[in-house]
Amino acid sequence: MSRVLVLNCGSSSVKYRLYDGDEVRAKGTVERVGEPGGGPADHESAVRQIIDGLDLTGLVGVGHRVVHGGRKFSAPVRIDDKVLAAIEDLVPLAPLHNPANLAGIRVAREALPDTPQVAVFDTAFHHTLPEAAATYAIDRDLAERYGVRRYGFHGTSHAYVSRRTAELLDRPYGELNTITLHLGNGASACAVQGGRSVATSMGMSPLEGLVMGTRSGDLDPTIIFHLRREAGMGVDDIDDLLNHRSGLLGLTGVNDMREVLARRDAGDPAAALAFEVYRRRLTGYVGAYYALLGRVDAITFTAGVGEHAAPVRAAALAGLERLGIAVDPARNAGSGDRVISPEGTEVTVCVIGTDEEREIARQTREVLNL
Repeated sequence: MSRVLVLNCGSSSVKYRLYDGDEVRAKGTVERVGEPGGGPADHESAVRQIIDGLDLTGLVGVGHRVVHGGRKFSAPVRIDDKVLAAIEDLVPLAPLHNPANLAGIRVAREALPDTPQVAVFDTAFHHTLPEAAATYAIDRDLAERYGVRRYGFHGTSHAYVSRRTAELLDRPYGELNTITLHLGNGASACAVQGGRSVATSMGMSPLEGLVMGTRSGDLDPTIIFHLRREAGMGVDDIDDLLNHRSGLLGLTGVNDMREVLARRDAGDPAAALAFEVYRRRLTGYVGAYYALLGRVDAITFTAGVGEHAAPVRAAALAGLERLGIAVDPARNAGSGDRVISPEGTEVTVCVIGTDEEREIARQTREVLNL
């Protein structure tokens, strides 16, 4: 079978998978990239380390995760110098992620000059958003000039999980309406109508939407002005606060949902409040997307919290029985890809493990006609 290497460069890590057809031949994650006393000095060194350590005999393509494709990239694309320059132009929209993605691409192209490379964009799945969903109510000329609109993220995960939901339920993907809930340290919701993203909680950046490990999610924009005027905080300080010192971390001092649940169960009021803030936001998005879709066939939880935190799943959907939504406690306590709703409920609730790298490999093969 033909081999495809997938490189997923995060802000401080590089995850890799080597696929031979559908089989994973090698996988791993290089952690603490660029951290003092940590791993490799930078992403370039990390990717070189990965490539040098793999048997790439028979390699036919390299798929790269790129976080932000802006309005330009609505689908995966084979990388050339023009594409590379366009991704670099989008750095102002994703200053924490696109530079790392670019570093991985450059090293891979240098190390494997005869191997075609493909960029798979986190934002691409959300290009099907209706204009009314993607448009913010600000001056439209200003918004157009500076690229202010909803782009959405976690698109590769939402695409994979919504498709796997259809497979699990043995339903045609093009006929299924699904709400997918990607709940990890970063978290987002997506309404998928017949295989097309029609609403998603993350916006111009991954900051908007659900409460996350360290990100605030939705808030009144006036808070930013208030902190600037009253607390004397600069733009960079506020940016750091909302992206790195908010969410569960800001409310409890920890960003791991497992620790929050343990503290809540031990009677910690701060953890109990944080859980309820998290749950309330999540339930609100489920209800809103139910209203937008009109008919919901499935709700699917995925990613670290979504796959492993049964109390989160149960709490997020509690009280929605009148909408045909319920969670069976015994099924919810299980493991693996499965249905966790009772038999006969109108909306099927699922848990499915996300696999962004497998989706990147699939899209890479499609672009290269493999």
